[in-house]
Amino acid sequence: MPTVPPILARILEKPRSDGEQLLESALSAFLDFGIKRTSMGEIARRAGISPATLYRRFESKNDLVEAVGVREAQLFVAEIEERVGTIAEGEDQLVEVFVAFITLLARNELLQRLLRTEPDMILPRLTIEAGPILAVGRAYLADKLRGLQKADAELDFDADLVAEIMARLAQSLALTPDGLIPLGDEGAAREFARRTLLPMVNSQRR
Repeated sequence: MPTVPPILARILEKPRSDGEQLLESALSAFLDFGIKRTSMGEIARRAGISPATLYRRFESKNDLVEAVGVREAQLFVAEIEERVGTIAEGEDQLVEVFVAFITLLARNELLQRLLRTEPDMILPRLTIEAGPILAVGRAYLADKLRGLQKADAELDFDADLVAEIMARLAQSLALTPDGLIPLGDEGAAREFARRTLLPMVNSQRR
């Protein structure tokens, strides 16, 4: 089993309520101006605190950017968990994990903003330097899939391999959403998963 990236433990923690307004202020500034053009002073102003107070919480802008990224990932995971938690059947849960993962990632406002306005910063991290990000997505998905397998013995497949495929497909769709895979229609996306993902999973049952 691949090593779980340390940052995944932070992402899987329950989001803390303290500092929520500060991170929300930083996110809103990043959405308005991009990361490069957003100053710590602007974030402090939006949060209603002094720059000195902000720097006591975060020693650098990079630390704050990472905290916002972790919070976005926590909200992403929480929505997947909520959606899957309302479904009873194992195969339906597998389909929902896939659909939620690919559509929520492709629709993420901050990611899409950076792809449009700061591609020089974000594209290397999502392409030639994407190994760590893929490792986090793969580890989360594999753990989620193993949980589904424990609840349904019929889901007998290599969770790490299926997670790898799902993570790489999500990466591709986030970078190039236009195509035949229906990201804009979740009902159609579920039907796509049933026609493609489930047969692939079933074909490599152990």
